[in-house]
Formats: sequence, C-alpha cells, structure tokens
Amino acid sequence: MPGQRLQGCRSLHLNEDNGRFVLLAVLIVLYLLCGAAVFSAIERPSELRAHGRWNGTLLNFSETFNISLQDLNSFLREYEAAIAAGIRADALRPRWDFTGAFYFVGTVVSTIGG
Repeated sequence: MPGQRLQGCRSLHLNEDNGRFVLLAVLIVLYLLCGAAVFSAIERPSELRAHGRWNGTLLNFSETFNISLQDLNSFLREYEAAIAAGIRADALRPRWDFTGAFYFVGTVVSTIGG
C-alpha cells in the first residue's frame, strides 16, 4: 500500500515530504479561510452599528453647525490624511525625534529580531 501512495506522488512529481508540505499548506489556508469567515461574521454587525452611529453623529453635527455633509466629510478626510502623516494638533515634541526613533528601532528589533 505505501508503494502505491508513493507511486501516486511520483506521478505528480512530489516525493512524500513535499506531498506532506503541500497538504499542510492547504490545511493552513483552509484554517485561515474558516477563521476569516468566523471573525467577519462576529465583527461585521458591530461595525455596521458603529458606522450607523457615526453617520448619525455627523448628521447631527452638520445640522447643529449648519455645515454641509460634503464639506464636513471633506474636512474629515483631510484631517485623517494629516494624522496619517504624523501631524499632531498639539505637538509637544516632534514625532520622529531621536527618542521616538530609538523607541521605534528597539520595538522593531525586539519584535522581528536582529
């Protein structure tokens, strides 16, 4: 029986070790797909509720201060871009001074390894 299994692997140009590796890779991908489906099913309803609350807050703000939703969304997009670029409203110190850069490098080296 083992000879037949090896023969089948040889017809695919896989030895037994490579066949096990491919099987393990397929099982890991299936495991990740199942995990993603479960996570999505659990988290998506909460995300939709939060998005609905945020839209209500935006609408309330725009009506209270007489600002169009389009202008408010445009402002918020620019604010998000500024935050992503590292711009702070109350810059006590630069984001990438020597201390901050040293902390970042230490984090990367301790996490990934050097």
